[in-house]
Amino acid sequence: MKTTSPRFEVPILLGTQTLFNIGFYAVVPFLAVVLTNDFLLASTAVGLILGIRTFAQQGLFLAGGTLADRFGARTMILIGCAVRAAGFLTLAASLWSTTPVLWLFIVGTLLTGFGGALFSPGLNILVASAQTARERGEHQQVRRATLFAWLSITGEIGAVTGPLVGSALWGWGFPTVAGFGAIFFVAIGIFLAFTLPRPKPSSTLQPTEQSDTPRTKARGSLRQCLSDRGFITFCALHASDLLAYNQLYLAIPLELERQGLATQWLGLVFAWISIMTLCLQLPISWLAARLGPAKTLRLGYIFSACGFGVLAFVPTAVFGDGSFPARVLCAVTLMTLGHMSVHPTALSLVPKFAAGHATGSYFGLLSTCGGIAVLLGNMLFGWLLSGSRTAALPSFTPWLVLIIPLLLASWFGSRVVYLRLLRSQQA
Repeated sequence: MKTTSPRFEVPILLGTQTLFNIGFYAVVPFLAVVLTNDFLLASTAVGLILGIRTFAQQGLFLAGGTLADRFGARTMILIGCAVRAAGFLTLAASLWSTTPVLWLFIVGTLLTGFGGALFSPGLNILVASAQTARERGEHQQVRRATLFAWLSITGEIGAVTGPLVGSALWGWGFPTVAGFGAIFFVAIGIFLAFTLPRPKPSSTLQPTEQSDTPRTKARGSLRQCLSDRGFITFCALHASDLLAYNQLYLAIPLELERQGLATQWLGLVFAWISIMTLCLQLPISWLAARLGPAKTLRLGYIFSACGFGVLAFVPTAVFGDGSFPARVLCAVTLMTLGHMSVHPTALSLVPKFAAGHATGSYFGLLSTCGGIAVLLGNMLFGWLLSGSRTAALPSFTPWLVLIIPLLLASWFGSRVVYLRLLRSQQA
């Protein structure tokens, strides 16, 4: 049977990330507006529903990764596309009747998250496989940007394009927007069904490869992953990165509000993040390839911690009269530089931690730890923020919830990576 060459797979995988994000960001940014205007929910309830959606995706990555090890990355990607399409269709159906149906909308949000938990680990597995094949095909060690850095860029293109598509369809109502998302993911699934290569038939495998069934391999990978104390430690420490980056949706909007700046400034913040990602991700990745993973992680976590340090300890007056969000932009710049440094680096390290085992469980655990950190960290940050506004706590206290984990990751996380890489070289 004809298969797709690794060189041909790479554009498909990177393009898939763009398509996924176009479909996602064409719909999801409008969920809060629908919950507020159509269902008349308070902001607390809106935040809870959206938080559950995020946890349904990030928190279930371990399950999605394990399933990808068991049934194959290609299969789970296609199933994930179908589940997300069903989720978007359910969101549209919740507004088809004269009276909006809240429970149907909540089911739709959960399905969209679970769909992502199914296909994202599969995509990471295929990108990691292509990255490994590229490294093996080089006659000498070439230090260049990893495919995960390119994945961040192509994903950002989709994240910029998606809201524009959703806004263009908004005039026909949210059911049209969600319906477009459902059709779009069905189309993606059909496209990938024809372009993603099928796994090798069992008859082409070596006898040693046939001795273990996919189920046995999946169980072995999951068992190995959960017994790898070094990797678990790294996942727990690296979770601080997702917690930090998630503050673009919580802490940064609240900080703009606290400074009395218009909500419209948030659009400028996200536009600046997109510009930075598109322009600087590759140069940062090239520099990271020269510094090595351990040093890159240490510096990246410190950059993010410094970003929150600006918000915690630098007075607004230092940046002028406060009519322009210069202080927030400075913080966001440092946070984004940190995330662009550590996120692709951490993903590229997963195959090295797996050491020949199936990587789905490893990718899943890495993301699941981040999802748990976001859920618990946001709750703690919000509680401390309320206390700081009533003068019960110093104003910088909430930011320590974000700064301290990043500093711990900078010191201990980079050390875990250094020791693991040193051990693999000695082996």
